[in-house]
Amino acid sequence: MEFTRLTKVTTALKANALELAILTGHLILYPSGIASERPAAAKDPKAGTGRPVVLLHGFVDNRSVFVLLRRALARQGRRPVESFNYSPLTCDLRAAAELLGRHVEAVCARTGHDEVDIVGHSLGGLIARYYVQRLGGDARVGTLVMLGTPHSGTAAAPWAGAHPLIRQMRPGSEVLRELAEPAPDCRTACVSFWSDLDQVMVPVETARLDHPDLLVHNVRVSGIGHLALPVHPTVVAGILQVLEAEDAEDSAGATPGTEPGASVA
Repeated sequence: MEFTRLTKVTTALKANALELAILTGHLILYPSGIASERPAAAKDPKAGTGRPVVLLHGFVDNRSVFVLLRRALARQGRRPVESFNYSPLTCDLRAAAELLGRHVEAVCARTGHDEVDIVGHSLGGLIARYYVQRLGGDARVGTLVMLGTPHSGTAAAPWAGAHPLIRQMRPGSEVLRELAEPAPDCRTACVSFWSDLDQVMVPVETARLDHPDLLVHNVRVSGIGHLALPVHPTVVAGILQVLEAEDAEDSAGATPGTEPGASVA
């Protein structure tokens, strides 16, 4: 019993130290991601010919959070990759989802693809999910990967509840009630990575997506915190594996609401 307790404490300390290191690095990189990136040239062969990937950051963040994931995708060289920066002054998740929809349409028009895949961190995953479920985005999004996203709402940082976006991420909010409504025709494949040491998700299980009408694959990650999800090598490898999968075959063979039960240690 004592050994188990000591192991848990050691794991938590390591995770907190990693979170601090990532936060420090991210603060250094943050200014580089404030400006929106320049869109890639139309049908640029250097960008890859596969389905484009759109990266969507979390609350008061920007595209710099995905620097390592972008590098990994670039090494693959198979897909165009673009980030979408929504304003830090955004006060409504629904408005951000509408802007995301316009961006996706522009990406499709520019690249000649009918669909994109989206990777969203934290609030970014919730924005993308709203676009897919409530704004018809499933016609454009083949696979939606969400990292530490509060699907059932998070009770973390109660002092920050004055911000409208924080209130929309609280359990029982109007937005979350909308997302809990039936979505029988939604065809986007959803993959949600959640961590057992994510201190921003309270409780941690809120980052699991459980919806009877959605094609869901929940992936449990052990031993890392919220900020580590977009940059941890094991998670990055898991995202690449998801994006490489044959989405059409996976969706055709899956049952809405099922979970293969994968886990990342």
